Amino acid sequence: MSAPIFLADVTLTHGRHPAVHHLSGEFAAGSLTAIVGPNGAGKSTLLRAIAGLHPAHEGRLSARGRIALLPQAAATDRQFPISCLDVVQLGHWSRAGAFRALRPAETGAARDALAAVGLEGFERRPVGSLSVGQFQRVLFARLLVQDAPVILLDEPFNAVDARTAADLLALVHRWHGEGRTILAVLHDLDLVRTQFPETLLLAREPVAWGPTGTVLTAANRLKARMMSEAWDDAAEACGRAA
Repeated sequence: MSAPIFLADVTLTHGRHPAVHHLSGEFAAGSLTAIVGPNGAGKSTLLRAIAGLHPAHEGRLSARGRIALLPQAAATDRQFPISCLDVVQLGHWSRAGAFRALRPAETGAARDALAAVGLEGFERRPVGSLSVGQFQRVLFARLLVQDAPVILLDEPFNAVDARTAADLLALVHRWHGEGRTILAVLHDLDLVRTQFPETLLLAREPVAWGPTGTVLTAANRLKARMMSEAWDDAAEACGRAA
């Protein structure tokens, strides 16, 4: 269903200051991978680059097919007067376009997605009236409607209650079982150890990438912390000779 994601010596920058430096590897098709690391390690920038929203300064990034990105909840403006159903229906945008009216079946799919995340009857509720957990459920419903083979999740369980986190994690495992490629930026290492078979440990540069048990060692976590603390935010991106 999904294709692998390849990265060859990828450097991502903000201005000319590196956010991710010299990352090479592959997210296998159908894999379930956690991306972890210190604050400011480039994790969200990497997701945006894979989604096509942040250009590579250097190197090559290949991610084919439709990609759905769940941004951090804190980065989403909920003040705009829009209903839950309207938000979910935006998941049809890549196929329907900006100007075609949605078909009844597409509106029905959005209603079904809200019901699937436990929000049946919330169709007309404005998103500004929702709790953090309820809004995250709405965003997961939009992912259901997008039906993309590659799903990128940026801190999907942050600031939500335990029941919501469990329900959303069940959806993640459902998608994984369907053969989708899933990447999730996470901070809860206990959750990563028990629920995510693959992990990329990033500290702007890659520290370790592979089976979670071999990546999240004490030595690797210490190395990531030391690399992060030693990083010069004013440094410019460097190139490597071919």
